[in-house]
Amino acid sequence: MAKKLVIIGWGFGGLRTFYNLAWNKNFEITLIDKRDTSSMKPALPEVAFEGKNVEKTRFDLKSVIEGKGATFVNDEVVKIDPKAQKVTTKNSEVEYDYLVVSAGAKKDFGAIKGLEENGYSMCDDEHAPKLWEALKNFKGGKITIGSAKSSWGTRVDIPNWVAPCEGPIGEAMFMIHHYLTNKGLRDKTEINVFTPGEIFFEDIDENVRGGVAGLMKAKNINLLMEKVTTEVTDKSIKFEDGTEVESDLTIMIPVYFGQKFLMDSGLADEVGLLPTDKGMRHLDYKNIFGAGDLNAITMPKLGHLAVMQADIVTAQLLNEVGQKVEVPEYKPEIMCIMGMWANEAAIVLSDTQLWGKYDVVWYGKWQGLFKKQFDFYNIITKGKMPPKIGEHLFKKAILTFGKGKK
Repeated sequence: MAKKLVIIGWGFGGLRTFYNLAWNKNFEITLIDKRDTSSMKPALPEVAFEGKNVEKTRFDLKSVIEGKGATFVNDEVVKIDPKAQKVTTKNSEVEYDYLVVSAGAKKDFGAIKGLEENGYSMCDDEHAPKLWEALKNFKGGKITIGSAKSSWGTRVDIPNWVAPCEGPIGEAMFMIHHYLTNKGLRDKTEINVFTPGEIFFEDIDENVRGGVAGLMKAKNINLLMEKVTTEVTDKSIKFEDGTEVESDLTIMIPVYFGQKFLMDSGLADEVGLLPTDKGMRHLDYKNIFGAGDLNAITMPKLGHLAVMQADIVTAQLLNEVGQKVEVPEYKPEIMCIMGMWANEAAIVLSDTQLWGKYDVVWYGKWQGLFKKQFDFYNIITKGKMPPKIGEHLFKKAILTFGKGKK
């Protein structure tokens, strides 16, 4: 008899798990999400800084899920009962044998005073179009870009980094520099970038970090360190150390929190994230798995790690139903494509701050083309990732042609 597999959330981890198992007759799959469309986050910088139509980053979830013979529940999760093995939504209850939580961390724009009213972000498909409209109306002045400080729980061992991921900050500063240059506004604009940490890009090593610093200097982009935001006004941004920076356009990655439904269910750590072991199983309930930003061990908060975790979850589930497969070892790494300017991009591959030995960056126009092709592939395939052999060859190319520690 098929096992009831419930997946909460359509993100990289949820969709990867779904596509991995949709063919398998051992599982009766239900995917639950309060949205009825997905939004491919890698394409959102193009929405925010190039004016790409946000609808081109979305696709319908119901047709994708039900087209594979699964069930889609378009509803908001209220609570999980891990002992009764059921998920309660606002309008229904769904029983499960196995549960995969991939709902993503909550981006709390209300955690910093004035951010929602006076600031902008590229982090989701609601805020990215608003940022583009603000940028189109910008005529010069001061732009401030940075990340809020986030805190993490103590049930799992992760790096004590204060920013969830600063890759989008890199994209923002370089893409805005290029936009303003084309508009003849760069000489009329001061760009300030801030980080709440002691180090900017704390999840990568000095090789890649040094290259970013050199590019920032060449583009006349200023960097402010250890700046923890307390308030955003219409003309400034205030920090915990008592300093204040004038800002006509403030762009931020907000505070990351977990999800209320996890806390209400007694499944979360102190900040609402799902604590798992490196096999992606919940520390207390072995039939509950986590993949993606909502998993407490995911640091930094990065789509590539969500995909890695989903493949581990898949292997665990296959073993649960008697299909003996090897469970991949969790070896987190930073692998991302950061848009820059003039259709160029930087591809970063780094694991020295996590467990490994390489810290490589590879940038140019070909890499920019690859990013656009990846975004196109992701949308046209309705959220699928390229085949594993493609990822293997891609990593090999980065290590062969990139610069840095190998």
